[in-house]
Amino acid sequence: MASGPQQEVEADLSERAGPTDISDPLIRTEARKAFVWIGMVALLALTVFLSQSLLVIFGGIVFGALIDGGARMVGKVLKIPRGLRVGLVLLFALLFLLWVGRFAGSQIASQAAELPATIENQFRHGLSWLRAHGIQPRITELRGMAQEALGGIGQVTRVVGGLIGVVTTLFLILVLGIYFALEPRLYRRGVGWMLPIDRRDNFESTAAIMGQALRRLLFGRLIGMIVEGLFTWAMLQFYGVPMAALLGLITGLLAFLPNIGAPISGMIMILVGFSGGYEMGLYTIFVYLLIHLIDGYLIVPMIARKTVDLPPALVLAAQLIMGVLFGLLGLALADPLVAMIKIWLEREADRNGGAETDLLQGSAAIAPGSA
Repeated sequence: MASGPQQEVEADLSERAGPTDISDPLIRTEARKAFVWIGMVALLALTVFLSQSLLVIFGGIVFGALIDGGARMVGKVLKIPRGLRVGLVLLFALLFLLWVGRFAGSQIASQAAELPATIENQFRHGLSWLRAHGIQPRITELRGMAQEALGGIGQVTRVVGGLIGVVTTLFLILVLGIYFALEPRLYRRGVGWMLPIDRRDNFESTAAIMGQALRRLLFGRLIGMIVEGLFTWAMLQFYGVPMAALLGLITGLLAFLPNIGAPISGMIMILVGFSGGYEMGLYTIFVYLLIHLIDGYLIVPMIARKTVDLPPALVLAAQLIMGVLFGLLGLALADPLVAMIKIWLEREADRNGGAETDLLQGSAAIAPGSA
C-alpha cells in the first residue's frame, strides 16, 4: 500500500523544475549564448596554452604530407600496398642521409668550424676600411652587432652541424608524420566524426584540397632546395670559393624559408667570398643574384601555379610572428600554415556564398507566388 504514494511522490519530483531549469524562454536563449561565448573563450585559452604542442602536431602533418607525396609517386611506378610505399620512401631518405654523412659529413663539419672565424675576420676588415675612409664607428655598437651576427651565424652552423643529434621535438614530428602518412584517412575520418553531420562533407572536400596543395607546396619547395643547393655548390666550387660544400648546404636548407632564407644565405656567401679577395667577392654576388633570379622567376612561379598563391608580405609577416612566438620551428612552418588557413577561409567563403545564393534564389521563387 505504501508503494502507491511513494510512486506518486517520485513522479511529482521528476516533473518539478530543478535549479538549472529556466522557465523564461528569453533568459534560456541568452544563457545558451553566454555558455557559447564562455566555451569559445575557454577554447581560445586552451589553444594558447597548447600552442606549442599543436604546432608540433602540425609539423607532423606537414612531414606526413611530404611522405605521402613520395608514396604517391612510388605508387605510380610500383603497385604495392601503401605501407610498403611509405617504407620505401623512408628507406631512401635514410640512405641519402647516411650517404651525406659518410661522404660529406667530415668536410662540412670542418668547414662549419671555420665559418665563424671567417665572418669575424671579414668584420674586422670592414671596420678597418671604414676607419681608413674617415668613418669612426662606435666600438660598443659594432661589438654588439658583431656578437648578434656571430650568434646568428653560430645558430645556423649549429643547426647544420646538429643534424646528428635529433632533439625531442624533431623526433615527435617524425613519428607523428609516419603515423599520419600510414593511415591518413583514419585520422581524417576521426576529425570529421567530431563535426556536425551537415559539415562533414565540406570538411572532407576541404581536407582533400588542403592535402593536395600541401603536397605540391612541399614538393616544389624540396625541388627548389635541391636545385639551389647544388647550383650554389657547383658555381662556388668552380671558382674555388672556400667552404663551397657548406655554403651550398646552407643555401639549400634556407631555401625552405621564403623571403628570409635567401638574404641570410646570400649574406654569408658574400662575406666568405670577400675573404678570398674582391674578385671572389664580386663573383659570389653574381652567384647570389643568379640564384635569386632562378628562385624568383622559375621556382616560385612554378610552385604558385600549382599551389596557393600567397602574397610575399603576408608570408613574411607570418614568419616574423611565428618566429618570435615559436622560434625556428614556427619560422619553418609559417608558410604551410598560412597556405592552409587561406584555403580554409576561401572554402568557407565559397560555402557561405553558396548558401546565401540559394537563399536569395528561394526568396525570388517564392516572391511571385506570394504576390
